[in-house]
Amino acid sequence: MKKYLFLVFTIFFFGKLSAQQISGKVTDAFTNKPLENVKITSGESSEAVFTDASGVFNFSAEGLPVNLIFEAPGYGRKILLASSSEDLFVVLAPSEGSLSEVVLRSTIIPKQLLQTPASVSVLSEEELQRFDETNVMQNISTVPGVNVHQGALNTNKMSIRGVGARSQYSTNRVKAYFMEIPITSAEGETTLDDLDPAALERIEIIKGPTSSVYGAGLGGVVTLFPARDMEQGTKADVKGTFGSYGLFRGTARAAHASKSANITATYNHVETDGWRDNSAYDRDSFTLFGQVLAGKNGELSVLGNFVRLKAFIPSSVNRETFLKNPSSAAFTWAAAKGYESYDKGLLGFSYDYRFSEELSNITSVYGSFRDAYEPRPFDILNEGQSALGARTKFSLEKDIFGAPAQLSFGVEFYNEWYDTATFENLYEQFEDKGSVPGSYLSHNEQDRRYYNIFLQWNQEVTSRLRLEAGLNLNATSYELSDLYEEDDVDQSGAYSFKEVLSPRIGAVYTVTPGKNLYASVSHGFSTPTVAETLTPEGLINTNLKPETGVNYELGFKGNFLNNRLYAEIAAFSIQVENLLVAERVAEDRYIGRNAGKTDHNGIELLLNYNFPVSANVRARTFVNTAYNSFEFNKFIDEEEDFSGNDLPAVPQETVNAGLDIVTSFGLTLRTTYQFEGEMPLNDANTEFRSHYDLLHFKLALEPLEMINTSINKNWDLEIFGGVNNALDEHYAASVIPNAVGFGGNAPRYFYPGMPRNFYGGLAVGYKF
Repeated sequence: MKKYLFLVFTIFFFGKLSAQQISGKVTDAFTNKPLENVKITSGESSEAVFTDASGVFNFSAEGLPVNLIFEAPGYGRKILLASSSEDLFVVLAPSEGSLSEVVLRSTIIPKQLLQTPASVSVLSEEELQRFDETNVMQNISTVPGVNVHQGALNTNKMSIRGVGARSQYSTNRVKAYFMEIPITSAEGETTLDDLDPAALERIEIIKGPTSSVYGAGLGGVVTLFPARDMEQGTKADVKGTFGSYGLFRGTARAAHASKSANITATYNHVETDGWRDNSAYDRDSFTLFGQVLAGKNGELSVLGNFVRLKAFIPSSVNRETFLKNPSSAAFTWAAAKGYESYDKGLLGFSYDYRFSEELSNITSVYGSFRDAYEPRPFDILNEGQSALGARTKFSLEKDIFGAPAQLSFGVEFYNEWYDTATFENLYEQFEDKGSVPGSYLSHNEQDRRYYNIFLQWNQEVTSRLRLEAGLNLNATSYELSDLYEEDDVDQSGAYSFKEVLSPRIGAVYTVTPGKNLYASVSHGFSTPTVAETLTPEGLINTNLKPETGVNYELGFKGNFLNNRLYAEIAAFSIQVENLLVAERVAEDRYIGRNAGKTDHNGIELLLNYNFPVSANVRARTFVNTAYNSFEFNKFIDEEEDFSGNDLPAVPQETVNAGLDIVTSFGLTLRTTYQFEGEMPLNDANTEFRSHYDLLHFKLALEPLEMINTSINKNWDLEIFGGVNNALDEHYAASVIPNAVGFGGNAPRYFYPGMPRNFYGGLAVGYKF
């Protein structure tokens, strides 16, 4: 018996010896203070260890070399290759501005931002708190190359590099994901303004065509990552904000993290009377995100989100009203008391499994729904929507041609069902009662589906040169069933677009360590929405084609001044063919058609500079700018030749700048400046919106950071306040391109921007 015990002990002992012990210390890049509770994992296993109060860690690896991943709340994610058991000295920079260390998660193969041959912008959790946190679109508006129109809290649209700028009221040509779950509808419309910043940890925006990875998305892709607590233990916090025009925002969040599990639940409520007539807003949302280890090599994730919203719509106004009475609503929308209301939700599960050190897979399944009701002056829309989808991706790391390479391939499928009905709006017959439903006007069911098959190969050619190539095959189809039998028009029919093959190739060349040049060529496309495919007679226009485009891009990314200054510059040219334009056929009604070609040429510059002011104070400055030359290459509309004119609804130049002061004693000041240049309002370039300048301030104090007692080990307290549009600029925050006046009325181009407004609040948290 003793022999067997000795044998078991020997195997166990020497088995432990075979594991490689890696020790080290993690400190703050600016203060040199040790960092506690930094999470350390490896690329080969999901098991984690954490640093102690002295910043020290001990990690057991199965073999060397091994990639160690360091993560901490408020700091950038860092990957280091440990090739020996010698002690490591690891420095983490605060996530604000530490772009050189950012590891992108939205690319099909995760990699450092510096090593990515594309223009990608990252908004960290701290940057999502830059404003009053009522609308995430305000944060996105600070990204170079991204133009955001903020007509109201519920009326937002965005374009990337001019793609999608001609959309009337919503975002299209830009795809969005919540982790692995698409939140863009199957017909290409994206709504982000009902997602609360408190539920998000990070946003990554890939600019330019991304069809080689994500299918339809000519402008780019936005990926959102849910909030999670990296620090071990259980925590709860609440936050309340009060502001001008009856603003109230309340948030409650609970989180638990351990070595094997992480779960965060966030509830949020926002309400405001609105500064314009007929613009009251009320929203409740709940987000749940959890991760749990499933064995040694697996991880299971769950993501859920629910939103309930009711928001009145003031709509756009003409120039005279914009200048003289901007707080008023459009007459018909005010008389009808028009609004939109909906419940919507999504639920998804992902399983990440590593078969070996070389091969892994992540598979996601998800579903979503939306139940909406929208009274409008011209009709009342009742809409139901549900969807199911799945996405699986295999990743392989292996030497090819004697050099490191990564290969990723997979498939995505998405099916969405719509049930839409419209009714007469009898508001004119019932004075002061608002919208009253009348007879049926239409009733349609739609079944829209697509699949993507994608492949990407990253190859190291030399120690300085890396290449990547991608390919995506997309197939999109839909069926329309006309259930309204009171007219002679039958819209029923099936239609499928031709399969689209989208290639991409890119290269990164390291000039010197930390300074890289990159170049890429990529193809993209966007399919028409169902509304765009319908003719004025209600028939399907089978001649309508997807918009397609090719993006040529050359750029530089690099660090200077001991990694304190990060710089990016990108020059791009996108040629778009089969341009889809919205032709107005009645008040607030549009149809789509292919009408020409556009050239999108531009330069984008980004500078981030972090520097210590003193032992307890650090500063971060940033400035980004975009210069655009977006023109119609060939565009003839009803015998009018607009070729050579500027694309409407996009400014020629934008500037965003900021100065942040962050102290170790809990005081933070954020200053943000935004400039948008003049933009044309129509294809003929006969009407223009003037340029504007905005200045915003936010001050926050964490008083418990100033006292060294046991209280601040468990309690967090923050007092904050700020002002938006401090200069009280009179400006148009959003425009409707090519608006047309009916009945002798002037065209309603303008959504007036909110005047100077204030907010303040309190946040309290407790660590159990």
